[in-house]
Amino acid sequence: MNKLVKISDVFDIKYGNSLELINLEQCKSTDLHSIPFISRTEKNNGVSSFVFERIDIDSNPSHTLSVAVGGSVLSTFYQPLPYYTGFHVLVLYPKREMNVAEMLFYAKCISSNKYKYNYGRQANKTLKDILIPENPSINLIDRLSIYKTEIEQKLKQQPLITEKFDLNKSNWKSFLISDLFQITGSKTTPKQDLEDIGKGKYPFVTTQATNNGVDNFYDEYTEEGNILTIDSAVIGYCSYQPFKFSASDHVEKLIPKFKMNKYHAMFLVTILNLEQYRYNYGRKASQTRLKEISIKLPSRDEEPDFKFMENYIKSINYSKVL
Repeated sequence: MNKLVKISDVFDIKYGNSLELINLEQCKSTDLHSIPFISRTEKNNGVSSFVFERIDIDSNPSHTLSVAVGGSVLSTFYQPLPYYTGFHVLVLYPKREMNVAEMLFYAKCISSNKYKYNYGRQANKTLKDILIPENPSINLIDRLSIYKTEIEQKLKQQPLITEKFDLNKSNWKSFLISDLFQITGSKTTPKQDLEDIGKGKYPFVTTQATNNGVDNFYDEYTEEGNILTIDSAVIGYCSYQPFKFSASDHVEKLIPKFKMNKYHAMFLVTILNLEQYRYNYGRKASQTRLKEISIKLPSRDEEPDFKFMENYIKSINYSKVL
């Protein structure tokens, strides 16, 4: 059996920057001199924003682990780029040479201890004493490395079609959402009921606007897949659900009245998420409101041009991994 040792035996543990996002200038990830800002969130690899790098603030180095010791305690992520951190985020430096697969393995090991903590119990004093394997098995690391390489190769693949399509909106027409979809509610399933049933392969879709709306996976479903969902509680976030799923409260369903494939869905989700400016906490994306809204789409002979939508998505980068 692999020997267990303390985290402090494998990593040097240091405090991050303890910065406040409000005091930094936010930007896009593609902007020159942008840098990830890592907070205590458990989503998006810990990245809550991108900010402009400042010459008076040293960044944390790449190829380290960020660990939230408050908030979403023990949310641990491998950081491939230099980054800043907010409060209560520690940085783990490997004491020996490790490849990416090993770092990802240890990130998962540390995150697996989340159950020991909650918002009233932070990990800033106890992180160093958490037990992790001294060395991951060679077989496991080899498998993780192969999987990582396969993912990287997929992301380097050419689009499904090489022809480029111009988004000339001059010939786009307005269509009622209700003419394209049957708009209805989903069955609300309490999360505790799903926890009692146990983990499985079916997504639990919520009103969150990250991770495709998926909070977790359980061995239960109430809804069929290949539909769109829209949150009617917050900002009207739309996502495509290809698989059977269960749902929390305020998750509306858009069931296509046409033969929809995943390429149509990706195009329509993008268009529908451009409508979020219409919604806020006082104005929800209710079924009644959705039935009254029109969206502009490529058209042909006064009908939605689904073939164009499909080909456009197939022509963009990473379409082969959809």
